[in-house]
Amino acid sequence: MSEFDPTPPRRNFYGRRHGKTLRQSQKGYLSEDLGSLRPRGITHQDNPERVPVTTASIFGDDRPVWLEVGFGGGEHMVHMAARYPEVGVIGCEPFINGVAMLLGKIRAAGVENVSVHPGDARDLMDVLPEGSIAKAFLNYPDPWPKARHHRRRFVTPEHLIPLYRVMQPGAEFRVATDIPDYVRQTLEEVPKAGFTLVHEGLDAWDDWLSTRYEQKALREGRVPHYVTFRR
Repeated sequence: MSEFDPTPPRRNFYGRRHGKTLRQSQKGYLSEDLGSLRPRGITHQDNPERVPVTTASIFGDDRPVWLEVGFGGGEHMVHMAARYPEVGVIGCEPFINGVAMLLGKIRAAGVENVSVHPGDARDLMDVLPEGSIAKAFLNYPDPWPKARHHRRRFVTPEHLIPLYRVMQPGAEFRVATDIPDYVRQTLEEVPKAGFTLVHEGLDAWDDWLSTRYEQKALREGRVPHYVTFRR
């Protein structure tokens, strides 16, 4: 298992961890920046007893903390961190190329209110205390289009029940996707985990930043859909 491959072996993981060869600058971001941004006590190697890890221990104070699940290239996460400097933003992403891209954007933007877990969001949800997260984002998740793979999607009880537990009462959960069947499954499964549907439609949030995945969807003629739930 590599230095940047912290997902516990005890659970299934279906996505990619590595893509194209990293540029030298991206390797530099990983070696120079990730260590200071990575929350401690999240992986089984760091925390085999799964002792709770508070958001205050991650950011050093009791600020509101938001969670982005699968931040892709990181543009939305950095945008939200820059727009809301009073908030702490934790991003989880197992795809190391995406982590490297995010680190480059963090360095360029100069944001400091971020924390980066280069692994599965379930690792983080395993150790966060109940009611830790004030807002969560799921932007353009892997669609797993084949019916037999729908159980791999994030909007399943394996992910949603832990997410519900770590979110504060009244916290907002946003989902953006261009896949109609992902919308269908989202609208079916998220309320079952205890969330209340607030809005669903074609209008993005006021503080939304269109990601590279959304731009690709638009170029290919797919329609973005935005869904908001409340814990």
